[in-house]
Amino acid sequence: MNSEESPSKLHRAKREGKAFQKGHQTKAAIVDAALGLATQMGLEGLSIGALAGTTQMSKSGVFAHFGSREELQISVIREYHARFEQEVFAPALQAPRGLPRLRAMFDNWMKRTSLEIDSGCIYIGGAVEFDDRVGPVRDALVGSVKIWLSAMRRAVSAAVEEGHLRADSDADQMLFEIHGLILALHYEARFLQNPGSIARAKTGFQNILMLYGAKDAPASQTQIKE
Repeated sequence: MNSEESPSKLHRAKREGKAFQKGHQTKAAIVDAALGLATQMGLEGLSIGALAGTTQMSKSGVFAHFGSREELQISVIREYHARFEQEVFAPALQAPRGLPRLRAMFDNWMKRTSLEIDSGCIYIGGAVEFDDRVGPVRDALVGSVKIWLSAMRRAVSAAVEEGHLRADSDADQMLFEIHGLILALHYEARFLQNPGSIARAKTGFQNILMLYGAKDAPASQTQIKE
């Protein structure tokens, strides 16, 4: 390599690096807009055309970042999952292991569900749209939900290990009942618009803790903060 080639290659590398960064930022902005549309219209409501209008880009410009509507839907699911983990799971890790952490995870889940009553939940809405289909979009949805439920199950198991729940507690059954509260809350509050749904969900969780709680667990660990 001679001395004249080196500056040229360096300049080209910098230019390509800036182009890559700009492309990444543009794609992130498109995914953010797509997520906003999906919460209102569902994943099936997403289209390259609708997204182009929202982002004021050409259809070819949007298509160049994803290649297909299916890839766009999967990108939205991944972004939703990343935000869900950031808002629900990550903060709960600050709570002590066992029942306090399980309670924090449910509280955070409740808060997010409460905010989504007006907009919609990608997990719940996506389950309705893709429950009887096969393919990568359904696989992405199922995979994301299972990751979260597995984290909840580990929290239940940890509460058993710490002695906060009875030793004979069935983690799978308890997880089923907790998940059922969230699904019921979304249905009651969003679809039926029944007042007091959030309070009833909190009471339901407290009842679950009382059912599975160890006799020597501190009383404060079986209460849900308002």
